[in-house]
Amino acid sequence: MNKKRIQPSREYPAYWEYKGKPTVLLGGSVEDNLFQIDGLEEHLKLLHSVGGNYVRCTLSSRDPGNVWPFEKEGESYDLNKPSAEYWRRFDNFLALTHDLDIIVQFEVWDRFDFAGRNWDANPFNPKNNTNYTEEESGLPAVIDTPGHQEQHIRFLWTVPTEDNNQLVLKYQIQFVDTFLSHALKYPHLLYCMDNETAASEAWGRYWARHIQAKARARNVHVHTTEMWDAYDLSDEHHARTFDHPETYSFCDVSQNNHNRGETHWRNLMWLRDYIAPTRPVNTVKIYGSDEPYARADPNARLGVKGLYGQARDGIERFWRNIFGGLAGTRFHRPPSGLGLSPVAQRHIRSMRTVLDEIDIFRCEPHNDLLPGRKENGAYAAARPGHDYAVYFPHGEAANIDLKAAEGPFTVRWLDIEAGEWAKAYEVSGKGVRALIPPVPDRHWAAVIKT
Repeated sequence: MNKKRIQPSREYPAYWEYKGKPTVLLGGSVEDNLFQIDGLEEHLKLLHSVGGNYVRCTLSSRDPGNVWPFEKEGESYDLNKPSAEYWRRFDNFLALTHDLDIIVQFEVWDRFDFAGRNWDANPFNPKNNTNYTEEESGLPAVIDTPGHQEQHIRFLWTVPTEDNNQLVLKYQIQFVDTFLSHALKYPHLLYCMDNETAASEAWGRYWARHIQAKARARNVHVHTTEMWDAYDLSDEHHARTFDHPETYSFCDVSQNNHNRGETHWRNLMWLRDYIAPTRPVNTVKIYGSDEPYARADPNARLGVKGLYGQARDGIERFWRNIFGGLAGTRFHRPPSGLGLSPVAQRHIRSMRTVLDEIDIFRCEPHNDLLPGRKENGAYAAARPGHDYAVYFPHGEAANIDLKAAEGPFTVRWLDIEAGEWAKAYEVSGKGVRALIPPVPDRHWAAVIKT
């Protein structure tokens, strides 16, 4: 195994390792199909400058100014001819993220590309290509049902153990193989099969194994996962990933970021008990924003603010994810999330500041060290007797049990929004000590070290 590639840490298997060093992935970005945006280099450099190293990228082409992955012949696409401009943009994205040590998590298929208005323009739609008709392919030219109803999207059922649609599957394989011919050259990429899916288990498994086989043929090792749509991590869909490390070497539980407060945290702790800290777990999408929703989303009402939670929810989810032991997390694109807004930048920078002070790889979630803790009042990650970090979503006081070591301990308070250390003082060990944030009603982090 190439030690310079992104891979689960050999020493800390719940975390990632890149270029031989363990790392926590923190991110935020403006768009899903990031390789297609204008100002890409500046955007990535901004992320890098605030301590970010993680982005999401779908292979979609559904926004104005995007190009599709195939060339046109007249008014129709030829699925046998890759688009030079699409793959030029893609190569540029791969090179820029590699140079900046930014890890990319791809979603190979996004169900929303294959229904509604997105399907209407998609080259795989039989009315838009010269390669097959509706009758030959079994694919309808019109799909009126929303993208979340996968049972109506036969494009996502082509694999041999489902519809066994060899005609369409041939072109799907060609597309994935073209993607891999560019991607497998690089060491900083993670591979997720789908975006928040509820499709067949066989579909994701087929593509994960296909990608793994193509990688092995080039003597490289890649890491694959699936992203299920259920908000409850104990839902049977998630077990398809959790129970099969031979196929899915990491997990993505982004949809837990629809949950709030203690429910969000309890899901993370349930997962930690279920799989133990033996594989990295990412959430490549954190929902929550105060921005009005103006996209033509089948589940959205235009102008509604905080459709997937408020900005505060997104911020809290970000901190709970890392204090809860996740290997990587990223703010979702606006308006569903905070993207790389000034608020997101501040929290990424502050999180990196905290992680620079503690050995997070040796820490574990430890709310049990917060006696008398109020619901959603404080969250602790600790290596008892050595490092403690406590996140305060609302600036409310909490107690911490420091009986595991003699002390003395230094307590430092980080004003998260300002990104500045507020004050430091010493406390003794051998007991429970009060932690009182310097100013209430603000996001604070306390770092306590011997």
